[in-house]
Amino acid sequence: MKTNEKQYLETFLKPVRKCKDYRPKFGHGTKYNGFSLAEFRTLYAADPFYAWIGLDTDLMYAAHRAAGGMTSIYRQVGIGCERLFRKVIVDTTGYTDAAFATWSYTTKTQSGKVKKLSLDGRLELSEIKNQSVSNNVNHWINEYCAGLGEVTKPSNGIVFEVRQGYKSKDSKRQNADIDNATVAWANNYLPVFAIFSSQIDADIVLRYRNNRCGVLIGTTNSSNQISLYAFCEQILGYSLSDFFKRQSVNIKKEIHDILDTLLSGK
Repeated sequence: MKTNEKQYLETFLKPVRKCKDYRPKFGHGTKYNGFSLAEFRTLYAADPFYAWIGLDTDLMYAAHRAAGGMTSIYRQVGIGCERLFRKVIVDTTGYTDAAFATWSYTTKTQSGKVKKLSLDGRLELSEIKNQSVSNNVNHWINEYCAGLGEVTKPSNGIVFEVRQGYKSKDSKRQNADIDNATVAWANNYLPVFAIFSSQIDADIVLRYRNNRCGVLIGTTNSSNQISLYAFCEQILGYSLSDFFKRQSVNIKKEIHDILDTLLSGK
């Protein structure tokens, strides 16, 4: 298996770098590029109430930029994780077409419009050219399904929803995830949540498993039924944990530079 570590590093960091340019929009909508510090001063100075109570201060701009920037960092790190994981799948499976690494389906909204929904990764059993990986994935699916109870092994493989972490307990989001999982099962795929961080509430893990979803989290546990990193190393044959350890200095430098920029408020 050939891997390009520099390419992996760039795949992960490219979306994250966008956070450095984050500017708060102050309620002006997603199409607006955001306010600079000078524009903020003009906007808030022209608002009598905010000026009277002292919100027209550079500190307020810095607070807005830091708060929104943190959300942006988590979002972009999630995109980086998704792209990196998909790249690892393509390289380890030997797919002849990278399109096999994703999966999507269409559904109708209440208004009757057709909506396309996509999941972030896919192990399509019939398209895995690496025989060792193919054998590993087949064996893993058998074992995982046995642990879920009363499910038949899906014939097509695994589809993944990739997250950097899962701090939210938003029931609407969980319901949407379970809807995706139901469609995945209907299409003969085992739905699995791949969480790079170890931060996910135990109640959410239990709910997903009760709905016949797999959950792999970013723990150093050696079980490939629990740990995303163990799964990547033992089933796919590539150690994501070693990649992050080797590149930790480079990644930290970029992240800390972004944080310094956001927290400066300039």
